[in-house]
Amino acid sequence: MTWLITGGAGYIGAHVARVMAGAGERVVVLDDVSSGVPDRLPADIPLVRGTSLDGDLVRRVLAEHRVTGVVHLAARKQVGESVEQPLRYYRENVGGLATLLQEVVDAGVGRFVFSSSAAVYGNPPDADLVTEDTPCAPVSPYGETKLAGEWLVRAAGRAHGITTTCLRYFNVAGAERPELADTGVFNVIPMVFDRLTRDEAPRVFGTDHPTPDGTCVRDYIHVSDLAEAHLAAARRAAEPGTDLTVNIGRGTGVSVRELLAVIAEVTGDRRAPVVEPRRAGDAPRAVADAGLAAKELGFTARRGVEEMVASAWAGWCLRHPEATRG
Repeated sequence: MTWLITGGAGYIGAHVARVMAGAGERVVVLDDVSSGVPDRLPADIPLVRGTSLDGDLVRRVLAEHRVTGVVHLAARKQVGESVEQPLRYYRENVGGLATLLQEVVDAGVGRFVFSSSAAVYGNPPDADLVTEDTPCAPVSPYGETKLAGEWLVRAAGRAHGITTTCLRYFNVAGAERPELADTGVFNVIPMVFDRLTRDEAPRVFGTDHPTPDGTCVRDYIHVSDLAEAHLAAARRAAEPGTDLTVNIGRGTGVSVRELLAVIAEVTGDRRAPVVEPRRAGDAPRAVADAGLAAKELGFTARRGVEEMVASAWAGWCLRHPEATRG
């Protein structure tokens, strides 16, 4: 069978494409390269430049490559931007998904893996672990589009006999190799790297949360583990009629202070962070219950936070050699 990976030249997508191809799956990538980097993909993985909003293009790709399964990662994904541009987010994230699913149905493609997000939970209630049954209450248009995407994927699956899997990612970090690292500065680890590179102290938003050290606690997963979760989901999708939604995380919480200590050890920059007031809407704790992924997909994350930070730093230094000076 052949898998179409939308957004497969992106940070996460390229890791997924490489892992799946390396495991013997045939892969073709569709990416408009607005944020993707073609050089992340090896030469033997075909790259078609375009968007899932283009139904005619999707139809041709599905037919020409005899696609039998889709992994859909292409989406806009910045929370703040989604607040400023909600119409764009709904058009591209939900509209693009609807167009893609229509072509999938028309082509008789029977397997669909959807890239969702823990953003569907919004600010989860105070609990040790977030399960798949935790109520979904997204607090941004981005999170709303991911939840609406899940609804659409599941509805299409039930109506048309498509095996569907929705993967709710927690906080993704790290890189398999430096050239595959995230090029954005939107998540906490690259944001800290950026401040250190500009000779500024990292920031901590709130030290009075109801957590052991007063800072927010989050679940971080290495992007290579996440890619392996996609492979497991794709192979699980060979079972017809499956409708599955699972958290993808480590099930282990790491506080902001703990994360900054790891970053200090890796970078050698141990300056004290600047403490600023809490940000509105920050949940004190958001850690995945990873049990269902282990049970249904046979997937358990293997890499720790130290490896995430060290591999992310190697990628950062590749693009920012000034970060290693002094």
